[in-house]
Amino acid sequence: MSASRDSSRGRQSGDNSGSNSGFQGKKKKEYKKIKATPQADPAAGIRLNKYISNSGVSSRREADKYIASGNVTINGKVITEMGFKVMPGDEVRFDGTSISPEEKKYILLNKPKNYITTMDDERGRKTVMDLIVNATKERVYPVGRLDRNTTGLLLFTNDGDLAKKLTHPKHNIQKLYHASLDNKFAVKDLHKIRDEVIIEGRKVFIDEVDYVIGESKTEVGIKIHSGRNRIVRKIFENFGYKVVKLDRVLFAGLTKKNLPRGRYRELTEQEVNTLHML
Repeated sequence: MSASRDSSRGRQSGDNSGSNSGFQGKKKKEYKKIKATPQADPAAGIRLNKYISNSGVSSRREADKYIASGNVTINGKVITEMGFKVMPGDEVRFDGTSISPEEKKYILLNKPKNYITTMDDERGRKTVMDLIVNATKERVYPVGRLDRNTTGLLLFTNDGDLAKKLTHPKHNIQKLYHASLDNKFAVKDLHKIRDEVIIEGRKVFIDEVDYVIGESKTEVGIKIHSGRNRIVRKIFENFGYKVVKLDRVLFAGLTKKNLPRGRYRELTEQEVNTLHML
């Protein structure tokens, strides 16, 4: 298995109808005029959960929960109705903050060690957001997590639906890691890990595992689609090995090619289209 290390090259990128007989004359004309505006035409609006998702707040499914909980107001009125449509000119607020649909952005970072995957940290530790602060004016979020000591590929986006898709187990999104172990990985353990691994009472689905080509037997490549917390480290600990270094070299088909450690870039249009088709 090939699990390539960082390339030395790369650049940091600066992704009630009907008639009413009570209306007569001028009043009737005014009534008709009001009915003809886009505000009264359901087809002119956008569903509220989609509006929230397009604003980078959350996925549509999560947006439904926020709506039901009363987190959203339109023109100052709390809206809890599923399927409610936002019309042109409406002011939409989420937890009191005005929101509007954003341009979709997709940022790929080669995360270095000692950065935590969170939007901010009350203890003042370095976060991955510090590394992409100049990447885009849109508010983007990390897709999934990498623990503090794990390096490698981390995707950021304000596309809530795609983020949900890439992290949901049913989509089987593959991730390839290069693990450096404290001891040589025995051939017998290599065979065992290819069979069946039970971690914390649950089976872990390992798609592929092998020694890294051209490296010592302490260097192992492992491809999985599980999103469980610290799962790669737990897999090797299950066989008595400690992971000294862990690097994610592939995520959903994206690689670290020409992306040095600590740098980021925007995804290409083709890469974005490919992710949506997964």
